[in-house]
Amino acid sequence: MGVYHAGSRALQDRAGVRDRADHVGRSLGQDIKPVAAAFLEQQPLLVVGGPDPETGRVWAHALTGTPGFVRATGPRRVSVDAAHAFGRGTTVGTIALDPRTRRRMRLNGRLRPTATGFAVDADQVFSNCPKYIQRRESYETVDRTPGAPRRLTELGSGEADFIAAADTFFLATVHPAGADASHRGGSPGFVQAVSPRELTWPDYPGNAMFLSLGNLYADPRAGLLFLDWETGSTLQLTGEARTGFAEDGTRTVRFTLTEALWTPDALPLRWSAPEYSPANPEPAR
Repeated sequence: MGVYHAGSRALQDRAGVRDRADHVGRSLGQDIKPVAAAFLEQQPLLVVGGPDPETGRVWAHALTGTPGFVRATGPRRVSVDAAHAFGRGTTVGTIALDPRTRRRMRLNGRLRPTATGFAVDADQVFSNCPKYIQRRESYETVDRTPGAPRRLTELGSGEADFIAAADTFFLATVHPAGADASHRGGSPGFVQAVSPRELTWPDYPGNAMFLSLGNLYADPRAGLLFLDWETGSTLQLTGEARTGFAEDGTRTVRFTLTEALWTPDALPLRWSAPEYSPANPEPAR
């Protein structure tokens, strides 16, 4: 398969950005360059997304560790020292996002377990611009005991408020040959729980590749991850998402929930308050 599959191509053509997407797509490769390897080793957080091998549901997971827990161990391989129940051969998307520098790096490929965690053999390696990333100057590692995860089939008022306060979430999607994990950012309120089982958010203009929305065009399964950058609590959702197009060309994604997982104090990181991206549009209220 080339850089783009039919789902991404369909949306690029609808938006009239195929030429731009071809230009941007030249930045995608399989090799982990030295600057990318150095970036990975500085990160305390990695988001991994993909399908559950037993249920087929797509989830996005937050993994943390002392910087260096994610590292390049080959020109096309990343190793992660973190225990997680991923199946051998599972296709996954990963994203390392550094709020301190507003940089992000994505690596998609096939996972295999190792003695200390897992490795991912890369199919795609690329970076994105800092657009819509909120800057957070620093973080500290704190001693937290994660609370018992709570499974939900509907969102209550607490979860809806948590979502409405978010300035960032991560989106996991899949396509016939792989998976992807991406970042979505905006001013608080850009994501709304419009019912106990539905969320909506605007799709802001980006890099023209339409990787995530192209995946959803081909396969609507999706996983969302919201995290509290101060308390470390996480809200994971799995379900299906579809994109709506308005006459003026704007796009809105509607997500329908199948299952959610709320985990208080899940992550041992406390980040400083955000400086919102100057690219953020004001959300519609």
